Amino acid sequence: MDAPSSTLPASALKVQEAAERLGLPIAIRIMNEPTRTADEAAAACGTTVAQIVKSLVFEGATSGDPYLLLVSGKNRVDEKGVAAILGEGLTRPDADRVRAWTGFAIGGIPPFGHATALKTYIDEDLIAFDEVWAAAGTPFSIFAVSPKALAEALNAPAIQVA
Repeated sequence: MDAPSSTLPASALKVQEAAERLGLPIAIRIMNEPTRTADEAAAACGTTVAQIVKSLVFEGATSGDPYLLLVSGKNRVDEKGVAAILGEGLTRPDADRVRAWTGFAIGGIPPFGHATALKTYIDEDLIAFDEVWAAAGTPFSIFAVSPKALAEALNAPAIQVA
């Protein structure tokens, strides 16, 4: 069900407000089933796993900078390949660090609205779709968006991640 802004959980409301600032028209849906994983999200919204956006946070091995990779639910990140594109190796930060950077818990991290500015890249496989689904700040909230509009709003280059 699409939820009116007045009934959204605080984390989802942050996502709605960030989308408005970015000029992205989204309608957040609160689901009865969890949407923590790509498989759960695809089942909950009736789409393919490939159309689910996984918001994965990495840390630059040299710079310590946070990176956000918006990855198709069907793909696993080729960390060496992505490191070659970014110019530095990647490490996986722990859940506390991810939450400090994003302001959201793993399983509900949206592609925008974070506590810290994140260098963001989008999986070129997502760009092939007219619509993709992303987390909206909680493990039970999602929204649909055009991947091209998302990439443009976030100034996120499309890269090969798998």
